[in-house]
Amino acid sequence: MLNKNMTKVEIERELKNQGDYVQIDNITRFLKQSPALDVKKFLYAILIDIYDRRKMFGEAADICGKLAEIMLDEKEKVVCLKKEIEFYVKAGIFERADSVFNRTLGEVKASERPKIKLEIREFYKRQAGVYEKERRRSLAVKTYEKLLTMDVPEYEKKEIEENLLKLYKELGMVSEYLKLAKR
Repeated sequence: MLNKNMTKVEIERELKNQGDYVQIDNITRFLKQSPALDVKKFLYAILIDIYDRRKMFGEAADICGKLAEIMLDEKEKVVCLKKEIEFYVKAGIFERADSVFNRTLGEVKASERPKIKLEIREFYKRQAGVYEKERRRSLAVKTYEKLLTMDVPEYEKKEIEENLLKLYKELGMVSEYLKLAKR
């Protein structure tokens, strides 16, 4: 059982022989005891890793958000926020991804905003490709449609529209196909 007097090494040793769900339970209960900040960061990192491995992306995103809240360094905070956005996109929860995205833009200098916008847009594109490869066409459609609402250069917009047309056809989404084909 985890306790406040344990070091990171001892915590790791304690968790080593436990299954993922037991680790999640033990860590979650231990975090309620308000451990030291460095231990909290360490445990959040473990939880994020477990949730990512288990493809529990919404939960991983939530933990990234909690980790971002306790980060003192601005760069580390922005890294956590970007990771939170990525997990929400992987989970298909675009509303929350947008919310965190806007919060992230508020956390950085104006000069850094275009770079972050590009990184997030590129992640959406990669994730849409992943969905296509996994034959999760509905999520790919949702992701490509989301991309079209973003500030995308014209040549990329054409590529996204071509992908959407193909997916609409495969999914039998006739009205969407015809509407996009007319543009």
